[in-house]
Amino acid sequence: MEQGLLYEICGMVASVGMILGYLPQAVETIRTRNTEGIALPTFLMMAVGGFAFMLQGLLHKPDIIWSLFLTNLITTSCSCIVFSIKIYNDYFKKKN
Repeated sequence: MEQGLLYEICGMVASVGMILGYLPQAVETIRTRNTEGIALPTFLMMAVGGFAFMLQGLLHKPDIIWSLFLTNLITTSCSCIVFSIKIYNDYFKKKN
């Protein structure tokens, strides 16, 4: 098997695995708005790391690494949404 093809297959498998592993937790949190078991720093750092990986995928020369960019676009978006729900639940709901 050609090295470039193997590289692409590994990237796609990793992308699908990351999304399928992460998305159920994010969807459940978005659906229920329950963030009691979620650590705030975890989702903040996951969003920061995902954003950095998105940039890495975009800035890669000579070609963009689309699997890296798209995977982290999805996971970073979900992390930001969960982080926002967590902030709302922890800080704004307690004041009411």
